[in-house]
Amino acid sequence: MIVAHVDMDSFYASVEIAERPELAEVPMFVGGSDRGVVLSANYPARAYGIGAGMPASRARRLCPGVRVVPPRFDHYTLVSDGIREIFRTITDRMEMVSIDEAFLDLTTAMRRLGGDPAAVGEQIRAQVMDEQRVPCSVGIGPSKFIAKLASKAAKPDGLKHVRPDEVIAFLHPLPVEAIWGVGEATAAKLHRLGLVTVRDVAMTKRSTLQRALGNQGGLLFDLAWGRDERSVISREPVEHSIGSQETFSLDVDDAWRVETEILRMAERTASRMRAQQMVGRRVTLSVRFADFQTITRTGTIPPTDATNDIFAEAMRQFRRLHLQRARIRRVGVRVEGLSPRAESYEQPTLDAPERGWRELEVAVDKAVLRFGPKAVQRARLTV
Repeated sequence: MIVAHVDMDSFYASVEIAERPELAEVPMFVGGSDRGVVLSANYPARAYGIGAGMPASRARRLCPGVRVVPPRFDHYTLVSDGIREIFRTITDRMEMVSIDEAFLDLTTAMRRLGGDPAAVGEQIRAQVMDEQRVPCSVGIGPSKFIAKLASKAAKPDGLKHVRPDEVIAFLHPLPVEAIWGVGEATAAKLHRLGLVTVRDVAMTKRSTLQRALGNQGGLLFDLAWGRDERSVISREPVEHSIGSQETFSLDVDDAWRVETEILRMAERTASRMRAQQMVGRRVTLSVRFADFQTITRTGTIPPTDATNDIFAEAMRQFRRLHLQRARIRRVGVRVEGLSPRAESYEQPTLDAPERGWRELEVAVDKAVLRFGPKAVQRARLTV
């Protein structure tokens, strides 16, 4: 089994920094200003000892000049949804643990993804940063337990790949607190037994651990040897649509920029559809204005996964809005009415070339998967 654990770095704080880069260099946290708690702190704030779950009043005492940003949960959910869309292009075996972390089972997808787990991990990191502008750490290992420990070791904004023959060397020097299920109370019991590292636990008889800790002792013994049979459990509903959206860093009233972003969203959506071997027949354009009013328009087209077809319909819906330099905050493109490409048939025309735009886009998908999201781009999207 090959499992990746993807963990967003200081997620709420990173989302705020993506829109306000000046916050990156000063201590800041997301949370309540007086009676609330710290939900997420950036690394300059962590240097003062500020961490998630800490009362905001204590955080202010630790760093009187800390910047406090009120949380925007709806926005964080939108960013998380966009990240989930990226994961879906990697594998259909995905377990979202929370809004900011997930396990991905890469085992059956490795042949399609190129065979190098570390390269896939870097691709995930690059796509999340490119599309959602937030950093993440990726841990890869032969089990969920090892993958999660690896992502912690990779922080901040890094990647750690632990191969099967490296598990013991990676795991045994860690403190007992690193083992899943070991909290303060269990750690205290282990310390009383003279067990400080994971290796100490591994070298203790299972029966001794079970007498001291009950059934938990046997579980800790297995984990100390890297044995974890838990599978990645997908809790995702059946996919009925695929889409992408982007929030501008500043509200935009330039039609050219808006149309360029719609093209970018159409391309991302089409690429994700091709990765899942799906075609769709309904294209929905969503536009959110500066006052947060959101409108959607939907059109129907023959089943497709081609960027040009999706973009053309999205632009047809956009032009029907007859906007006059309206200030736009966010645009999105979503395709619904999905069906497997293998079940779809497109009647060719007599003058159709043997290979067309779709074949080109499939080749681009392969290049992007291997060399990164900017390996091959349409000229309009490079500006």
